[in-house]
Amino acid sequence: MRPTKGIAFLVLCFLVLFISVPAKAGQKSLLEKSFGKTEKEAKGTEVRWYMFGGWAHVNSWVDTYVAREMKKRHNIKLTRVPMDAGVFVNKLLNEKAAGREKGTIDLLWINGENFKNARQAGLLFGPFAGKLPNRRKYVDPGSVAFDFGYPVDGFEAPWGRAYFVFEYDTAVIGSPPETVAGLKAWIKAHPGRFTYPQPPDFTGSAFIRQIFYAVSGGHEQYMQGFDPDLFARQSPKLWAFLNEIEPWLWQKGRTYPKDSAHLDSLFSRGEVDFGMSYHPPHAQNKILEGVYPETVRTFVLEEGALSNTHYTAIPANAPNKAGAMVLADFLLSVEAQLSKYRPDKWGDFPVLDPARLSPEDWERFREVDLGPATLPPERLARAAVPEIPAEYLEALEQGWEEHVLH
Repeated sequence: MRPTKGIAFLVLCFLVLFISVPAKAGQKSLLEKSFGKTEKEAKGTEVRWYMFGGWAHVNSWVDTYVAREMKKRHNIKLTRVPMDAGVFVNKLLNEKAAGREKGTIDLLWINGENFKNARQAGLLFGPFAGKLPNRRKYVDPGSVAFDFGYPVDGFEAPWGRAYFVFEYDTAVIGSPPETVAGLKAWIKAHPGRFTYPQPPDFTGSAFIRQIFYAVSGGHEQYMQGFDPDLFARQSPKLWAFLNEIEPWLWQKGRTYPKDSAHLDSLFSRGEVDFGMSYHPPHAQNKILEGVYPETVRTFVLEEGALSNTHYTAIPANAPNKAGAMVLADFLLSVEAQLSKYRPDKWGDFPVLDPARLSPEDWERFREVDLGPATLPPERLARAAVPEIPAEYLEALEQGWEEHVLH
């Protein structure tokens, strides 16, 4: 998913006061029911889904296809509420502090540090994911056991995958760099033609993690949890790389694009020669919108491409947990996953295990035309490297501000 940065400080303050508690009796009874009974309980209700609202095509897909199908299949009214993840985590914290046992949010689009902070603060309902029929039928549980290194334990339901890619225009660049060292050499040879969004922007933060992996010897050393001594030894290699390229960046590194949308604009106007996105269909989406020229393509570096899974979760004080579970299950259906996989709808990669699909259903996914700008799923899967624990993400963002931003 597209997690936005949480406000970790406030969350940690509340952790001292609020710890995870066992599910209340009403919540336990819902988890003990058959899913058929949960569906009956949800019929005729409203589900309020809080989610990132910055992508018009995603909003349209939810407001049309998902809302229509939920109404038709379950007589459930779906209301999408746009809100950044860090904001709704703080909203849940405030509701808990006020003792509100019945809140206003039914379902969340969440992952990464926001999930970890919410889970540690006892803000989430569960474990519910194992109760979803489509989760049990179509998803490999081992592939979604961790979210940025933190155990999911059934408190999130997966609904899509993402990979970090670079974008370039073949009419301008014949062959893009293949390695991080090659990228550095290209930047120095083409002053002012490269930049990246300023962390903590999601895409900018992903870019510096991508470089961190490459210059410090790979992600494996970081997977056992945050090690401050290890970070202190390895992070200077990242700051050295980023400071070395800074004078050759757009605007000579005196300023950075404020977010990924700003970088998109620079790239589409030809002010820089590379874009980047944590969503492999992003370039194709922009081509279909008429924003990017049809000659734009994507690539990944030899050192690998960051990958993650985005999830839905249910607040502990959600007023309509049954409806939220039904929606989370629908999002994992073959039909919903296939719909959002189409680039004219969204292009979001499915989270379903091909080995668990029927040959006919798998062929339906294979027949989707992703467009020439999107790398094949097999290529992205080979390049995929996992996200390291969220504490590294936060330390890298803080360190960038201290050591790179002047």
